[in-house]
Amino acid sequence: MSTQDWQDWQGKHVTVAGLGVSGIPAARVLHGLGAVVTVVNDGDDERARAQAAELEAEGVTVRLGDGATLPEGTELVVTAPGWKPDKPLFAAAAEAGVEVWGDVELAWRLRGLDGREAAPWLAVTGTNGKTTTVRMLAAILEAAGLRTAAVGNIGVSLLDAVLGDEKYDVLAVELSSYQLHWAPSLRAHSAAVLNLAPDHLDWHGSMEAYAADKGRVYEGNTVACVYNAADPATEDLVREADVVEGCRAIGFTLGTPGPSQLGVVDGILVDRAFVENRQKQAQELAQVSDVDPPAPHNIANALAAAALARAFGVEPAAVREGLRAFRPDAHRIEYVEEVDGVAYVDDSKATNTHATEASLAAYDPIVWIAGGLAKGATFDELVEKSAKRLRGAVLIGADRALIAEALARHAPEVPVVDLDRTDTGAMSAAVREAARLARPGDTVLLAPACASMDMFANYNKRGEAFADAVRALAAERA
Repeated sequence: MSTQDWQDWQGKHVTVAGLGVSGIPAARVLHGLGAVVTVVNDGDDERARAQAAELEAEGVTVRLGDGATLPEGTELVVTAPGWKPDKPLFAAAAEAGVEVWGDVELAWRLRGLDGREAAPWLAVTGTNGKTTTVRMLAAILEAAGLRTAAVGNIGVSLLDAVLGDEKYDVLAVELSSYQLHWAPSLRAHSAAVLNLAPDHLDWHGSMEAYAADKGRVYEGNTVACVYNAADPATEDLVREADVVEGCRAIGFTLGTPGPSQLGVVDGILVDRAFVENRQKQAQELAQVSDVDPPAPHNIANALAAAALARAFGVEPAAVREGLRAFRPDAHRIEYVEEVDGVAYVDDSKATNTHATEASLAAYDPIVWIAGGLAKGATFDELVEKSAKRLRGAVLIGADRALIAEALARHAPEVPVVDLDRTDTGAMSAAVREAARLARPGDTVLLAPACASMDMFANYNKRGEAFADAVRALAAERA
């Protein structure tokens, strides 16, 4: 089927798997193209019923509480990215010879459908740092005078970007491993894998499968495959990728860069990849101090964003201007306040051990607030690497015992407060206990290494509770 022709969609029977942030836009777009759309959804709660009513009023069929059965006559399945590959619906589709696409695949296929030249994609994936890097990249592209948007897993629909009224020169696209799994024909201009660490293994089934899905982002790249020189697994994915002839492997490093790399020299971000003589020349891009905050893992994000921008032809001055203009999202190593000489930092977004390790590496000494839902993670390696930085630890949440055990094994000298409660008020108690352990010059760091849903609706609410507790403490001691 040629998806570049409107006529191909007329009367085509498409099943959309899942309501929500991707399923609803996909259903509406497909219905607007003239397809016969049926949405299937596992849940049948009040919110799902309200969403279903809206879609049905527009002419879309919705089946709630039945996400396992493939509707009769289905010619294509478009799935929400979170639906696991082992769902019976997908087995039925495979048996019937029906393709399964994700919303990213659908957006990729629909590029240029309205006759406009399709904007190239600069794609970013990795276990941690995706959203920050994509937003940095968009800021750099904007500083270069390009019409762009940060889209994809960042929460902005790719379908809206490729079919909306706005015309873009280039898109900065965040892609999760789920989205990449369901996007077989995606071919980016250039792409980056920031890092690889165990995550979502319950969904992918193994670390190998998870890495393979991340590596899909490099398939068919035309200009640059950007990898992390400190994470050999990302370079391995570049080697395995089938790219367009002439596409280059570009590394980024926090050390002095070699040829075809971007790195750091004497507090300066430099480029030895996109210069005339990369054996002998280096181009200054920005100062480390231009990056907010200048934590090591955030410098790495900035280098990856700069590499993708340079691959697209952006001049060095725009890299600096874009990085200076960028401000991180809330709850990502966000300074809250200083109380009695102690800094309080909210990194509630650190929901896995890899992100928390990077966060802990940015401060010293630390009173660490951690805990929540471990999602199958183990904490020995994290604690062993970070033990020397810890003044103390305050543990909250359902799986706090796992962190306590790792601390006992690898940092027995670190005082630990184990808060045996999972109510939302526990955060106020955690901040007070952390304040008791901290000394002037220390940092109290919320970097939970766990998901939040045992106590909070999401990591945002957890971070807000932390910030509220810090401000209440400050008001008391003012």
